[in-house]
Formats: sequence, C-alpha cells, structure tokens
Amino acid sequence: MLGHVIGPIGRAGTADDESAVVLTGADLTIHEVEDVARRGRPVVLDAGARRRMAESRAVIERLVRDGATVYGVTTGFGALANTRIATADARTLQEILLVSHAAGVGPPFPDDVVRAMLLLRANTLALGHSGCRPLIVERLLALLAGGVVPIVPEQGSVGASGDLAPLAHLALPLIGRGEVRLGGRQLPALVALRELGMEPLTLEAKEGLALLNGTQLMSAIGTLLLVDADRLLRTASVAAAMSLEALLGTDVAYAAAYQLARPHPGQIAVAGQMRRLLRGSSLLASHHADPHRVQDPYSLRCVPQVHGAVMDALDHLRRVLDVELNSATDNPLVFPDGAVTEPDAAATGGGLVISGGTFHGEPIALALDFATLAIAELGAISERRIALLTDARLSGGLPPFLSENSGLESGMMLLQYTAAALVSESKVLAHPASVDSIPTSANQEDHVSMGAIAARHAQAVLANVERVLAIELLCAAQGLDLRLAASGGLAPGAGVAEALRRIRAMVPHLEHDREQASDMARALRLVESGALVELAAAT
Repeated sequence: MLGHVIGPIGRAGTADDESAVVLTGADLTIHEVEDVARRGRPVVLDAGARRRMAESRAVIERLVRDGATVYGVTTGFGALANTRIATADARTLQEILLVSHAAGVGPPFPDDVVRAMLLLRANTLALGHSGCRPLIVERLLALLAGGVVPIVPEQGSVGASGDLAPLAHLALPLIGRGEVRLGGRQLPALVALRELGMEPLTLEAKEGLALLNGTQLMSAIGTLLLVDADRLLRTASVAAAMSLEALLGTDVAYAAAYQLARPHPGQIAVAGQMRRLLRGSSLLASHHADPHRVQDPYSLRCVPQVHGAVMDALDHLRRVLDVELNSATDNPLVFPDGAVTEPDAAATGGGLVISGGTFHGEPIALALDFATLAIAELGAISERRIALLTDARLSGGLPPFLSENSGLESGMMLLQYTAAALVSESKVLAHPASVDSIPTSANQEDHVSMGAIAARHAQAVLANVERVLAIELLCAAQGLDLRLAASGGLAPGAGVAEALRRIRAMVPHLEHDREQASDMARALRLVESGALVELAAAT
C-alpha cells in the first residue's frame, strides 16, 4: 500500500558515497525510487548532468538577453502564450507562476509519494533539456536530504501540462512559500528552510516553468504502486496455493507442458510459482486419484491465466515507467548543441528551444488504468476463493463459514462480506480515468490525460486488494488447519506449510468467534510488508 512509513532520513550524499543514487537523468530505476522515497537513500547530481544543465541554461540566458519570444520564458502561459513579458519581469513571472498554480485541494499525499516526486523532478531536470541552473536540482536534493516534505494536496491535476498544481505545491518551498512536514511537524516552508540553514531561492527565467511542467506526480505514484503490486501479486500466489490445498484442489492444470501450450509469459511464471509452493504436498497426492471433483472451479484452475495476465499488465506499466522516469517532461525543451533543426524553434547562436507536448500524461494514464483493471481482477478472483472456502456446499467438507461451532457461531462469514464490498468498490474505481477529458486554459489545453486521477484510483484499488488478499490468507489458513486436523498426518506443500506457519505466528486459529478486525489488521501487515513473497520465488 502506498504511504509506507519510511525510516530516518540520512545525511546528504556526496560524490564519494557509494550508497548514493547518482542522478544522470537517464538511468534512474524503479527500485532506486523506492529506496529514496521510503528508506532515505542519499542522492547526488552527476557531474556530466551538471555540465549539460549549465549548457542549456546558457541558451536560455542568451534568449532573454536578446529579447527573443519564447514560450514561458518571455511570454505568459497556456492561453496567454501570445502575451509578451518584459525582460525585466522574467524573474517575477516565474515566482508568480508557482504561486498562482498552487491550487490543489484535498488531503496531502503521504511522505513517500512526495519524496518520490522530489526525486523524479530532480532527475528530469538533470537530463539537461529544461534550461534551469544546476542549483535548482541541488536544492531539490537538499530537501530530500534534510527530510523536508512539501505539503502536496491530492486533487487538482488533469494531467495535461503535466501535474501542474501538485508540482507547484512541491516547488513552493524552494522560494520559501507553502507548508512542509519536518521531523513530525507541519510548519511554514520558510521556517523549515532556516532551521536547515537554507535561504529561499530567487528563480530565474524559465525555472518556475521547468519545476511545474511534467508527469512526476502520476509517475511517482505509479512507481511506488508497481513495487507494491509486484509484492502483492506474489502474495496472491501464496494465498491461492493455500486455498487450493484447503479446498482439496488439484495441481494438474499447473503442469509446465500444459502451460507451454499457450505461452503467455505471466501465465508460465505464475504456474511455476504454484508448482513451487505445492511441491512435496502429501495432501495433494492423497486425492490425485480420487475423482471427488472432475474439474476445479476457475478461481483455482485458472490461477496462472488470471494472475499471469495481471503480471503481464504490470510489466507493461514497468516498461512505460522505465522510459518516463528518465525523460524530459517539461516545456519548452532546450537543445544546446543545435542538433535539432525545426523552422518554428527559437534559435540562438548555441542552441534551439522547442515548444511541444512532452508533458502530456497519456502514456502514464493509459498504463495506470490498465494496471488498475489488472489489480482489481486480482482481488475479484481472490474473493471467489474466499467464497469457496466459506461455503460448505463447495468447500469439499469444510464446515460452514470455517467455524467448528457453526450455527451458534458465525465463523468467517462476515470476512467474505468485507471482501465482497472491497471488490465491488474496486470495480467502480477501475473505470478508466484516461477516457475522460475536460478542456482547460480557455481551450488551449483541449485534450487532457487525467493521469493523476488514474494514479489515485490505482492507489485506492491496490489498498482494497491488499485487504482482500489478507482476508483470503486468514480463510485459507483456517481451512488448512481444519483440513490437516482431519487428514491423519498429511502435510501441505513446503511453501504452503511455511506460509501457514508465518500466518499463525501473527494470527491464532479461530477456535471460537471473536472480533476479527485485529486479525485482519495483522494479516494486512503481512501482505504490505511482503513477508510471504519469497515463498513464491521461481526456481
């Protein structure tokens, strides 16, 4: 789940710090983003990136000095692109831009999302196409190193010129405005800067625009979502294997040769996980020859097909993010070497400035919507296995609602209700945000991506499905306890047995009805922490 608590933020990294992430603008990885956002890994700016930024900054300074007309440098923004700004007002224009665009509403994003945004904003500027001074990146990294987390409201971005309002809130502390969190306190940014021995920056031409054009909110959420969804998917294999054993299902449909007849990569990988989890199960072996069920229900038999399709959808998001994290996403872009030749580009002796649309969030929005649909399906099939476990007509002899005193007691009846509610809510949230568009900026920005909304919906669905999987783990563990007690000494697969042991170390067997909210909370911690994922590792 997004919003994980991070540990103490470490000191600022140095060029000699082998543990530091070195920002080049071109090779930041998804797991480095998580390390910085959640574990406070230090970050430093690459020397080559610093040189590229200086070169592109020189282009901007020449354009301002020469009085050239360049969008966002010597003109207004959006529908005001044709309004010329006096050279003397270039600095004021940038500060006013941040202040006027910080119009977000709603609760603030959690710290890990905001720290990821700071890192991603610094990385895109480090690519050297934004025309801002290296000092801007250094200050963003100083906020990370100092544990300063800008207050960024969740709502207000349509994902058109990127995540304008959220990025404006993110950048306000650089100029001593806005609110931040520091050491567990919320305080004015100016106070926090001075506690850390820093003074507000005065932005130069183009720098305000460079800070707030881009896709860093949707990319930050998407990146953290992906690492959490990867863990969730492997946990789902563990839950499915436990449910299969508790329900006296068969592993025949997971055979490698059978899966290769339709070789989708995710399907093959998930089938391999299931075989590993079930390896050595005498419980499975005991009923292989027993035709108690001609075929298992789809929620058991088709785990590789459904979970595998989810894996493939997440891999698509991974490919998109690998590109997006290391891309220039503001506007206009600066090409110091003049290698690009375009008739409409603003030219000066040492380079070109081109205005376009690299900030548009459509690539991320579509990928996030696809991921949201996939994650929601992971919850939907899990709920069906929960329903099998709790229904005495379908569970192969388990007592009603997994209660040893059914009738007097309700057992896990209401856990299935909760799972059903979460799955139903996720279906609503899975409606794709990217198919909607409301024009903004007096119809200049007439098609927008709604990528930030797609990202927030993906967050909410992930949180729901984590809870559904936690419920399945509880029900499957209860079913396994009951099945094994009646089996005469049979044992589940090694992976399933270890998963059961870890669950029982956190949550005791349900002998009699009790308040199960705390049971679900403890199981959720197992899911969120990824404590079961290595059990599903392929061999």
